[in-house]
Amino acid sequence: MSVTAPLGFAAAGLTAGLKPSGTKDLSLVINTGPSDAVAAVYTSNRCKANPVLWSQKVSADGHARAVVLNSGGANCYTGDFGYETTTLTAQTAAQLLTETGTDTKPEDILVCSTGLIGVGGQDFRDAIVDNLAPLVAAADTSVEAGQAAAEAIMTTDTVAKTATREGSSGFTIGGMAKGAGMLAPGLATMLVVITTDANVDQTVLDAALRNATNQSFDRLDTDGCMSTNDTVILMSSGAHDATVDTDEFTGLVKEVCLDLMHQLHVDAEGAHHDIAITTQGAASEDDAVTVSRSVSRSALFKAAIFGEDPNWGRVVAQVGTTSAEFDPTQIDVIINGVEVCRASGPYEDPEKVEFRRQVDVVIDLHAGTDTATVWTSDLTHDYVEENSAYSS
Repeated sequence: MSVTAPLGFAAAGLTAGLKPSGTKDLSLVINTGPSDAVAAVYTSNRCKANPVLWSQKVSADGHARAVVLNSGGANCYTGDFGYETTTLTAQTAAQLLTETGTDTKPEDILVCSTGLIGVGGQDFRDAIVDNLAPLVAAADTSVEAGQAAAEAIMTTDTVAKTATREGSSGFTIGGMAKGAGMLAPGLATMLVVITTDANVDQTVLDAALRNATNQSFDRLDTDGCMSTNDTVILMSSGAHDATVDTDEFTGLVKEVCLDLMHQLHVDAEGAHHDIAITTQGAASEDDAVTVSRSVSRSALFKAAIFGEDPNWGRVVAQVGTTSAEFDPTQIDVIINGVEVCRASGPYEDPEKVEFRRQVDVVIDLHAGTDTATVWTSDLTHDYVEENSAYSS
């Protein structure tokens, strides 16, 4: 199940004609519960799409009733017309929801778009606005509706991505995500909607979401490219009235985000290997993240993994480009359990490294006790081919 797993949520997904493939491309999630609390995190890219600019304003007060999402066009750098399209989307959705009995203002509607930058003209606007009425009419609480909503936000994704967790007192958290390329912080080129019927304050929602994204989506870095449209939303209906343990809730939100993040990771465009780079023995968590991220962005390292070459020198060289605290003569590197480098020199025979889809790289700095993992993918012919033809 997906976003419809918690009580108080309805969803829908349909084909509006935004994508030449004719697959679903317009999605809706409605919060019908007594609470309309929301928390959201957006791309840190200074070049932001119109829906991000709109939604940042909407979510600032911690309240939202629904989110409309589309694939097939980013509505980014489409000028005033594009921002007006986002506004009109919210206005129309609010009117339709009010007519169905859910009193809603445009400022209660979040909007998300994904696709090619520069797409957002009249045909784009008409396809969305003209299909909002059937989209709202199709919304229900079924498993199928949740799945349709998840399918409608896919772009280069090969599968829809969903996750659920249940708390000990019976509350539920459900989520859906899209993303397969431009996966790099802040967040990744993703749209994520997470729903819960847990009756928690908005401040708890916000803290839980920021803690979760910091340790999941923000550490997925498959190609070093940051999107203009990244949005992660957590909505609470408050429809489950049982007592909620805040620590448990926070932990389960993190689990859902990690689950969705790993689904994004293994579906990364053109990837042959899913790589986890863990830096341990760091003087701080920030140092550990910095080192792991630096290695994850090395084209030489990623090409070596594609060729199944355990070239630990490319790892050590990349560590040296960072400002992290370490002794350059005391770096260890372990690839798939084989310690190919100890104290910055050759150790076990690299030929002993066995490659599989999952590749685990551990870097020990011997400078402290902190650890962090960043996830990335190899650099492949398939990735280059797919992205060389993305807009054609």
